Amino acid sequence: MTRIEREKKTVGEMIALYCRHKHGVGEKGVLCPECQELYDYAMLRLSRCRYGDAKPTCLHCTVHCYKPEMRKRIARVMRHSGPWMMLYHPWLTVRHLLPESVRH
Repeated sequence: MTRIEREKKTVGEMIALYCRHKHGVGEKGVLCPECQELYDYAMLRLSRCRYGDAKPTCLHCTVHCYKPEMRKRIARVMRHSGPWMMLYHPWLTVRHLLPESVRH
């Protein structure tokens, strides 16, 4: 799995977790319209990432490719879902947080 594919999976799981906790949906690929819009936007931005598989985590990226409003929304999702990710998706969390040099 490429770095971008892993990022997409991680962000997708974070949005689904947020939607499930905050909006009561998010099971089996179903998101509320607001979360679906954010998911679609995040997938598009990741697909167009200028760094490709050399992409750093968004926190360490020098290019902020999200529109300001979408950046606020994804930050809210990450703040909520981040602490829960270790419980629901431990492997994705560890892979996301480890530096690239340690993974190989």
